[in-house]
Amino acid sequence: MSASKVGGSPELRVLDQASLPEPMASDYRASPRPYALGAFDKLRIDVVGLPELSLEEVQADAGGNISVPLAGTIQIGGMTADEVSQEVASRLRTAHVRDPKVAVNLRETNSQVVTIEGEVDRPGQYPALGNMTLLSLVAKAEGTSEFARLDEVIIFRTVNNQRYAALYNLAAIRRGAYVDPAVFANDVVVVGDSPQRRLFRDLLQVVPLITTPLVIALQSGNN
Repeated sequence: MSASKVGGSPELRVLDQASLPEPMASDYRASPRPYALGAFDKLRIDVVGLPELSLEEVQADAGGNISVPLAGTIQIGGMTADEVSQEVASRLRTAHVRDPKVAVNLRETNSQVVTIEGEVDRPGQYPALGNMTLLSLVAKAEGTSEFARLDEVIIFRTVNNQRYAALYNLAAIRRGAYVDPAVFANDVVVVGDSPQRRLFRDLLQVVPLITTPLVIALQSGNN
């Protein structure tokens, strides 16, 4: 992988490749902290001796809420499985269940998200499920706004502690000029004019028309 500085800028190194590096397993490896539950995660909740209060599978909604018999609606976003079990047990005691013993296990995690910002109709965070691509993410965000700069779409990604950014032309992808790039959990996608454009200011002056993806490596600490 070769690279060159842009206009002498120490912040940008253009990479001689047409796509961003894919994340490594270590980029998703759990930290020493317990896993924090989030939106769309699936749980199994067992209340010992009370199968009618147990749930083989319950999925958190977009707001990170689940509904448990007698315990009601619980906001689990940011909680650990142990904390959820304690909360369920506490609520069941309040509902006059004697000495409830509750076990909560994570069945499936869907809270890994990709973020899309800028000139789309519904910016925000979306679950990074399946083989998501840039176009499918834009579709989930209900498309670009009327005056969106389609030639200024940036994907930010961190791989092995190295921060990368790639500049895409959404219209060119739709025309089939080049491959619709994959997006992964923790990616940040910015559509249209934004403060992030300053990263490419020097480069766009040199190459104003982007006909192929442009991938750069950022110095540590730059966003």
